[in-house]
Amino acid sequence: MSAEELMDLEHARLVLRGEHGLAVDRGRIVREAVSVVLADLEARGDASILVRRLRSR
Repeated sequence: MSAEELMDLEHARLVLRGEHGLAVDRGRIVREAVSVVLADLEARGDASILVRRLRSR
């Protein structure tokens, strides 16, 4: 991960804590994000956010 991506992840952690009352670590956020993306890939295939983002880069 780049320094910018790590900063974005830390920002998300702080938002989850400050605005949503969820005290979670960065590892948990990453695990949940991977789970969500993989479920979307399974359900939507070519229309999934992962396929669309990888194709656009």
